[in-house]
Amino acid sequence: MTTTYQVPPEIEVVADGPLRVITLNRPEALNATNHVLHQGLAELFPQLDADDHARVAVITGAGRAFSAGGDFGYLDELSKDAEKRRQTLVHGRQIVTGMVRCRVPIVAAVNGPAVGLGCSLVALSDIAFMAESAHLADPHVLIGLVAADGGPITWPLLTSLMLAKEYAITGDRIPAKRAAEIGLVNHAVPAGEVLEQATALARRLAQGAALAIRFNKRLVNKELEDRVDRLYEMALAMEAVTFRSADHLEAVKAFGEKRAPVFIRGQR
Repeated sequence: MTTTYQVPPEIEVVADGPLRVITLNRPEALNATNHVLHQGLAELFPQLDADDHARVAVITGAGRAFSAGGDFGYLDELSKDAEKRRQTLVHGRQIVTGMVRCRVPIVAAVNGPAVGLGCSLVALSDIAFMAESAHLADPHVLIGLVAADGGPITWPLLTSLMLAKEYAITGDRIPAKRAAEIGLVNHAVPAGEVLEQATALARRLAQGAALAIRFNKRLVNKELEDRVDRLYEMALAMEAVTFRSADHLEAVKAFGEKRAPVFIRGQR
């Protein structure tokens, strides 16, 4: 049954006993993030944490993608609206801290491409199953942005520093098999089995010792929580600067004109 969570239609939360199935629900846009979805995610995880009947959650995407990243219409809005930029940075922090501190284990069922914020949601989950045909990518740098809620924050704790830097500063795609090999997801599985395998593990966790599972999650996540507390203000400030940079404005303009961006050379 659908729960009473206060979320927009772009997010579906279904209760199945102690399991909560969270679905990013903009399939016509490949679950790309717009302002409503971004704010909805910011408000979702405190509600999940406060749901006394929830023991575990699965997060997935409707349709062909987990999430295709930021909606370029949304990015265009942000480039023109200072208040909306401020709000989105606040919401970004709330998503990160909400997932890191949520007592409920979150299992990602990555059914398709997980890009930008979608990639961040995978990294912030506790266990991730990924379709073999899918890929991760954090391409903020390709549109002239710092990823305050993305790879630069989480990846150094999940994989090597060298690999974290490579993928953060290139924005390259990471195929599912490679993502599993380097520790960015737990399992790469056939596409038709992603949700089934993620849900099976979630049901197993729901039958486990809730307090011990909760405390183990908290202990393992403490280093990530401390890292977020230590770095996030700097990351937000950097992202705010890049939102107003000539490179980002050029990237948004280039997308509207259906051409490749031409970034400023020698900018420091």
